[in-house]
Amino acid sequence: MVTRQARLIAVAKGDQPADLILANARVVNTFTGEVISGNVAICDDRIAGIGDYHEAKQVLDVSGRYLAPGFINGHVHLESSMLDAGQYAQAVVPHGTSAIVTDLHEIANVCGLEGMRYVLDRIRQLPLDLFLMAPSCVPATHLETSGASISPEDIRQILRWRETIGLGEVMNFPGVIHGDATVLRKIALSQGQVIDGHAPGVSGKDLTAYIAAGIGSDHESVALEEAREKLEKGMFIMIREGSSEKNLEALLPLVTDKTYKRCLFVVDDRSAYDLLHDGDIDAVVRKAIHLGLEPVRAIQLATINTAEYFRLDGLGAIAPGYFANILALDDLDNLSVNMVFHRGRLVAREGQPLFSLPRADNHAVTGTVHIKPVNPEKLRLSAPSAELPVIELVPGQIVTRKQHLKVKTANGQVIPDTERDILKLVVVERHRATGNMGLAMVTGFGLKKGALASSVAHDSHNIVTVGTSDEDIVMAIQEIERQQGGLAAVADGQVLASLGLPIAGLLSDEPLETVVARLGKLEQAARELGARLPSPFATLSFLALPVIPELKLTDLGLVDVTEFRLIS
Repeated sequence: MVTRQARLIAVAKGDQPADLILANARVVNTFTGEVISGNVAICDDRIAGIGDYHEAKQVLDVSGRYLAPGFINGHVHLESSMLDAGQYAQAVVPHGTSAIVTDLHEIANVCGLEGMRYVLDRIRQLPLDLFLMAPSCVPATHLETSGASISPEDIRQILRWRETIGLGEVMNFPGVIHGDATVLRKIALSQGQVIDGHAPGVSGKDLTAYIAAGIGSDHESVALEEAREKLEKGMFIMIREGSSEKNLEALLPLVTDKTYKRCLFVVDDRSAYDLLHDGDIDAVVRKAIHLGLEPVRAIQLATINTAEYFRLDGLGAIAPGYFANILALDDLDNLSVNMVFHRGRLVAREGQPLFSLPRADNHAVTGTVHIKPVNPEKLRLSAPSAELPVIELVPGQIVTRKQHLKVKTANGQVIPDTERDILKLVVVERHRATGNMGLAMVTGFGLKKGALASSVAHDSHNIVTVGTSDEDIVMAIQEIERQQGGLAAVADGQVLASLGLPIAGLLSDEPLETVVARLGKLEQAARELGARLPSPFATLSFLALPVIPELKLTDLGLVDVTEFRLIS
């Protein structure tokens, strides 16, 4: 019996015909940074060779198009797209994303291992390779309430799953630096595998200590010198360009002939709107090219560099023995993806997926919103002084600033001040109906009336809402509960727009276009209420994340992230 390996060798030698030949191609060589001409011979799911190949069961003339390896998104939370796994694949595969690296910690914070298994079971049936990083921080910290907890013993189990290749972003950087036993146990279990980092603003000896624990990468740098220090100390730098976190322009000067092998492109979080209108990792590569990075170099940062960092043998290049994950590009400047091949099979053409979605049983990941009844009285915030700590938004970033501002009061209670854009922010625990509720003030949204609410609130995904009145805030929270998760915009006792996210309170079961249309109505409603942010709901979703400086709000209260403690 002829084995698959023996047949691959025979095709590579030219002794047997290939299954598919992509003829008259210009092939991007990610090893040398060159473009070479030739025919690409494919045998089963592998590339047999490049060059003088003509005999095949099928010959497809690509008419001088560029062939590049499938893009690898090296750090992404697919849950941030708000799309179920199948819809997500149909959104990103036509843009050339052939593989993703993810820790699934968003759905894990709600549904634990069952949520992770749900996504893995879906993706296995689709033309998209998912490489799992065991989620290291579920919950992210002790300063919030999540729907699940992943222990070191759970990590041990996840590391045995066939998709798992390492340990996901270690967000509890204070725990690492100060020797928290549980965090260090998870790292110890993962020794010998890739361990991703998350160290926003960490520098000096604290950064040295963090890296010494065995952590190999960081995707949280927002300034060039911050990224340069991490690079100099041995980290791989993930240059992030997501929907809310836009760091590409600031960090691109880090990529030189000496450093580029230690850099890779990622999106981290990308909205359904951006996936539909701009693309996925291809949008990052395209923007880098337009900012002046040589096109083949830009492709390397989304293919071979990612594959080599994560030790993904057989990915990241068009070469003998590599998987036939191949993109046909009309040009290298605008990076227009004409065809996408996954494991030798044509799976997308001219922006359209050519694969159908399997049926899914989502029973284990629905019905996840459980809250105690809320009313305006419960939202009262007393003012111990005329000046309070206020969360200040930073445009284009998920970091915030800690401000001490004079607040508006009435009858001893803090009230929103729309003239000075100081609004009320509320986080309601939604997993166990504990009644936990965090109250604070925030500046930067610009709302003049109404309220916005979301059950997407990284990473524990409690309900987060911002508003100009307690009554509107309560109504927005109740709309999220009614939908069993989602987004809502309300004003004057009416729901102006909403999007249901019944899968873990994070994902829609609707098609991409439907989700984007409803998001568009929500964003329009937010603008009509006065919001001046490009993506107010995306910004809102990060205000409950107590591992991103400087000031955040959880269901347990206001968190000073720099000091890593709750403050009154």
